[in-house]
Amino acid sequence: MAKAKKRELATRYRISDGSGFKLSDVDPGDTARIESADEAGHELDEMRETLHELQETLYANNRWALLILLQGIDAAGKDGTIAHVMSGVDPAGCQVTSFKRPSEEDLDHDFLWRTAFRRPERGRIGIWNRSYYEEVLVVRVHPEYLDRQNLPDSLVTKRIWKERCEDIVGHERYLARNGVVVVKFLLHISKEEQRRRLLARLEEREKNWKFEEGDIAERALWRDYQKAFEDMVQRTATEHAPWYVVPADHKWFARLVVSHVLVHTLRGLDLAYPKVDGSRRRELGKIRAALEREK
Repeated sequence: MAKAKKRELATRYRISDGSGFKLSDVDPGDTARIESADEAGHELDEMRETLHELQETLYANNRWALLILLQGIDAAGKDGTIAHVMSGVDPAGCQVTSFKRPSEEDLDHDFLWRTAFRRPERGRIGIWNRSYYEEVLVVRVHPEYLDRQNLPDSLVTKRIWKERCEDIVGHERYLARNGVVVVKFLLHISKEEQRRRLLARLEEREKNWKFEEGDIAERALWRDYQKAFEDMVQRTATEHAPWYVVPADHKWFARLVVSHVLVHTLRGLDLAYPKVDGSRRRELGKIRAALEREK
């Protein structure tokens, strides 16, 4: 794949200013003129190797942390993206967290509380399958979930979703100012592609475990979710924490885009292994000589 196209994939779907963003402007079936899964597969293999090298440098450098957020409607491919893109990364330097339905303890705290304990340490990569953005997606589409949070009535107004987005923007600015690089992916699929994937979960026995009856109920709220996704990007896409709205009807293409964005992001940090001063080099030289004499 040409270098120009590689650079394009790293930035093509980047949204750092959400004003004027329309989800309908992103074609879920787009492949950026890449003709086949085979072509993408070879490139993805190269990206995995590069990502492995960059992750090792990130770990040794121990100054930055990378936080990857994956959002998308049911069957958008979040799990598969994590598995395929990050398969070459050292598990010691990477942590994956899936945020399911909040517990009673979670609900007794502010909506950012449960994610605070899962932020990556310096030198590590944190991957979140869903995140605090569920609070302006699922909870917005299902306002009855908001009742379970026991907020004072005076705080539950028509402005609550706007206010939560403002809080998220401030939170991500705080992370950026503390060396946590936030990269957010919205895996965007069409309603027809979701139908095919849900059918596959029913028809293929090895995929039966993935199917949940609730997926069908959520599918009936498709338009509500699309509106919530669009508003989320409009209000929370910033320069310090951009959204990448990735066409995901073709799983191989979505995975390729995500890998390019991650490589591009890590390269932009200008990472380097820690320098060893002269006295330390002399000490290491003595240790090396002693080991060689053991022969």
